[in-house]
Amino acid sequence: MTEMTIVHLLRHGEVHNPRGVLYGRLPGYHLSETGRRMAEIVAKAVAGRDIVAVWSSPMERAQETAEPAAQALGLEITTDERLIEAGNVFEGLRMTGGDTVFRDPRSYRHFRNPFRPSWGEPYREVVGRMKSVVDDARAAARGHEALLVSHQLPIWVIRLAAEGRRLWHDPRKRQCALASLTSLTFEGNRLISVGYSEPAGALLREVAQPQGEAALFEQADAALPEALRAHPEEAGATLPGAVRLDTEAMRVDPEQTATGPEDEETPGPRAMPGA
Repeated sequence: MTEMTIVHLLRHGEVHNPRGVLYGRLPGYHLSETGRRMAEIVAKAVAGRDIVAVWSSPMERAQETAEPAAQALGLEITTDERLIEAGNVFEGLRMTGGDTVFRDPRSYRHFRNPFRPSWGEPYREVVGRMKSVVDDARAAARGHEALLVSHQLPIWVIRLAAEGRRLWHDPRKRQCALASLTSLTFEGNRLISVGYSEPAGALLREVAQPQGEAALFEQADAALPEALRAHPEEAGATLPGAVRLDTEAMRVDPEQTATGPEDEETPGPRAMPGA
């Protein structure tokens, strides 16, 4: 009988961010009180599962989210740089109030190609490193389950790749809430399903602070349409596109993944996870 392996991708809980900045990879951003409660709820939800490995992004918020689950499971946390947040040129800048990046038209140049995207780490590169870490976690937990704590964008784009969807998307429409689980189920080396759940969903209504990159785009209504108009040949396709789960492997199909002119020579990962 073929072995079943599940790799759970857990987004960290709410972060204490009173200034409303895009914290990205900046050090010193820890879970809020609500975020810690989220982590405890997730720990209780996964305590009875057959999880044999807990890996985490090196960022404090991810480590603090992983800790209660690791304790409940009696496991050590393995820190892996590949699970880190995506890079972003707006890191450290405020997302709310009167002095946000969208008050300055000079910032709009960073939105010239939302398909790459031009404001941060290319989606294909994020998929490549997430593919690699999922591969390794699946191998380490073969026949069991693994829990990987990461961030919204990395989790969302690897899900898009898994489902055969375009990597470009509206950041405000990601299905990857705080402390949510995106679960990849493999039969042997084949990806057979992608699941999603929100164990701490009842606490989401208590979240009042801007969280993650997606919050940056709440005020992007001027910049994003301008960028989309600059690439009509790419913007003509549906967003986010039809779900097409590739049950043989997780891959980035060049015919299904829109890219910008600056990204045309960047090869994308061809198979996920591969034997």
